[in-house]
Amino acid sequence: MDTNNSKPTTKDASIWDALIPIIILIGLLSSSVALYGEDSSYGPNQIALLLAMFIAAGVGIKNGYTWKEIEQGIVKGISLSLGALLILLAVGALIGAWMLSGTVPTLIFYGLELLNPSLFYAATCLICAIIAMSIGSSWTTAATVGVALMGVANGMGMSEAITAGAVVSGAYFGDKISPLSETTNLAPAVAGTDLFEHIQYMLWTTIPSILLSLIIFTFLGFNSAQQASSNRIVEMQTMLGEEFNLGWHMLIPLAILLVLAVKKVPAFPAVSIGALSGGIWAAIFQPEVVASLATHGREGVLASITVVWTALYDGVAFNTPSEELNKLLSRGGMSSMLNTIWLIMCAMTFGAVLERVGLLKRIVSAILYGVSSAGDMITRTILTCFATNIITADQYMSIVMPGRMYKEEFEKRGLHQLNLSRSLEDGGTLTSPLIPWNTCGAYMGGVLGVSALDYAVYALFNLINPVLAIIYAFLGIKILRITPPAYATEQAVKS
Repeated sequence: MDTNNSKPTTKDASIWDALIPIIILIGLLSSSVALYGEDSSYGPNQIALLLAMFIAAGVGIKNGYTWKEIEQGIVKGISLSLGALLILLAVGALIGAWMLSGTVPTLIFYGLELLNPSLFYAATCLICAIIAMSIGSSWTTAATVGVALMGVANGMGMSEAITAGAVVSGAYFGDKISPLSETTNLAPAVAGTDLFEHIQYMLWTTIPSILLSLIIFTFLGFNSAQQASSNRIVEMQTMLGEEFNLGWHMLIPLAILLVLAVKKVPAFPAVSIGALSGGIWAAIFQPEVVASLATHGREGVLASITVVWTALYDGVAFNTPSEELNKLLSRGGMSSMLNTIWLIMCAMTFGAVLERVGLLKRIVSAILYGVSSAGDMITRTILTCFATNIITADQYMSIVMPGRMYKEEFEKRGLHQLNLSRSLEDGGTLTSPLIPWNTCGAYMGGVLGVSALDYAVYALFNLINPVLAIIYAFLGIKILRITPPAYATEQAVKS
């Protein structure tokens, strides 16, 4: 038989093979942040990810993989993020349309009127938690109510970083315990558990974590209340009222989006419909605003079409007497998400190469070495999910890959799969927005206008919950056990 065209045998990666690209990536990302600061995510991080990707590809080629195989892995990896990228474009369009329509300005106006500065951070967290729990989406919550609350924070003179942390905390708490959430459905599916049992089991860590977060946010709010000027709030409300036609009817586009989400309409069409409804509302209820933004002498229907069209793809740029108001409201459009999409694609490319050439699997097998207790096993699972978020830059991969790799190990050690599904969410879902180059961190930074590097320390729920889960594991609190298959078989033989 002719074997000249047979594929060369690939070698298993060594631990150093797996670590070299990651060590280089960490060094490059650290250098990027040191050299460029907050601007590191606008190009330098992307270059770092691609350089590290080529290092990983070189290791794969050394071990017998061909570039064609690696390229196929890259295409597959990027394709996994295409749904998220489409949602990002739709969210950019939605923000531009809702700024133009007066939907976000109305939310800001009433938020300034109703929210007490001393309770603002805690209220922000709670509001986002309720909305996310109702619709099952942290992304939609941040892009709608979250954006409005960031505007309220600006109007009150509150910290944007703490506000963004409160938005992320509330949005991810609600997302985590909502049966409508994709990740909340994905984790039990991977682990082999029931959805509602999974949610019920998560409450043991999520409820104490969110309560601790609310207490700390309240404390931070009392300390910041003195910085919020009532004159500044009234001034901001006055400027909003002068620029826009405000009223509760301006919130109908938000109501449409929430209804679509509750009806389980997929995110991309739901957000797109929300954006289009905002554009229609702008044409009907904000004719003065539309006229002020029209160019080339366009008037009437033609002006409305061009201004709304521009808001959808390139956002809005207001030119009011207030620079503060211009900065607050001039944003949105699909184009505003292109840098975030660039970052996500580069990150997914790096993660896809690691997975394709077996480097990620090698790292995980090394992590499992020496596991001796339930606390140790759960801790390493959570840390693996976090590391996968860092390396692959995608929360779905941080759930699916560790879930697949650890499922049998949990069973062998007599640990119920609910321990696994909860750990996947504690370590995967919750840590994803804390990493600037992760899809979730890049998304939240792009939508809220605050880098994950700045808000991560204030995303209290996302920080507290994994730590509390590890403490529970070592103390043996709510750790469900089963009879390991090998032990059960041995007992059956003896009997």
